[in-house]
Amino acid sequence: MLDSPHLVVSISGHGFGHVAQTAPILNLLSKRMPQLRITVRSAVPLAHLRSRINAPFEHLQSQGDIGMIMSSALDVCVAESRSAYQTFHADWNTRVADEAKLLRELDADAVFSNVGYLALAGAQKAGIPNAALCSLNWADIYRHCCGSDAIANQIYTCYAQADVFFRATPGMLMRDLPNLVPVSPIAAVGDIKRNQLNQELQLSAKDKLVLVSMGGIASRLPIERWPCRENVFWVVQESWKVSHPKAIVLEMLKINFSDLLASCDVLVCKPGYGSFVEAACCCKPVLYVNRPDWPETPALVDWLQQNGVCREISLGQTESGEFFLELENVLQSPPPFRPTPNGADQVVNWLMENFFNASSSGN
Repeated sequence: MLDSPHLVVSISGHGFGHVAQTAPILNLLSKRMPQLRITVRSAVPLAHLRSRINAPFEHLQSQGDIGMIMSSALDVCVAESRSAYQTFHADWNTRVADEAKLLRELDADAVFSNVGYLALAGAQKAGIPNAALCSLNWADIYRHCCGSDAIANQIYTCYAQADVFFRATPGMLMRDLPNLVPVSPIAAVGDIKRNQLNQELQLSAKDKLVLVSMGGIASRLPIERWPCRENVFWVVQESWKVSHPKAIVLEMLKINFSDLLASCDVLVCKPGYGSFVEAACCCKPVLYVNRPDWPETPALVDWLQQNGVCREISLGQTESGEFFLELENVLQSPPPFRPTPNGADQVVNWLMENFFNASSSGN
């Protein structure tokens, strides 16, 4: 085993679900291999990365994938996305060569990507071991939104030629990837700190805390229009600048996001990996606004319906705030058996044995 191996990690900036999948793996990997050096390349704000990744890491700002250009958390801008991909792939061979050069300069011993494909392509050209992890891949998303063409083929090749593609559960099928390895759900399950929150916010035992989160993509719900209910409080992000007598600013609370989710009563969100899986794993009911045109949605919704408590609410209901019947319904529904998020263990075991020639026994 190398004395101080260097893992270069690429994390997509397309929503916070990519961080939610990757952080538990890096945290566990660092615990098992304290000598491991980690460099995280991402367009995700550094503050969010550090709030999720407890392992020591160096940070490099990077745009390793396009994702999809979004006008909101729910709406894809297809024409703008296609144009961005055409620009990104205009001189693809040069871009890949530059990426390979950078990875050599970083002295990377392995590359781990969720789920930017340029880092994988660069690692493959440089002869560096490389692995992908996600519940989706951009080749399938691109095909769905923009069609099957040369760009889709280039993206697919990057994934197919990786040493392994870990598909997190729940996730898209990705049957055409020859290197696919399905793994169990991945989630950081927080600690319940409701007594602390009740004391800090001067809440009673009857009060309900509803966490409203749209997953890291710029989008705002008009909570000012939502009716006031005596015992219902909305926890929202500061950037929304909500003016509502029952609104609580998330960033003002002395608690991290995972503990906050575990301590709230209900989550309101869009279908997203981190939101759905973490809520199910801490037995929190979910009200979600559907994304019918996003190809990952059916797998996420089907899984949550089997492993958690959830109800769909319409976009119109999020505009008016008239979903108290659905809110009461999920509050009264008993949760099913709690799913076990041991996917991080499976990924870490594989990486240690195959990339770092290290024993994966023990925790």
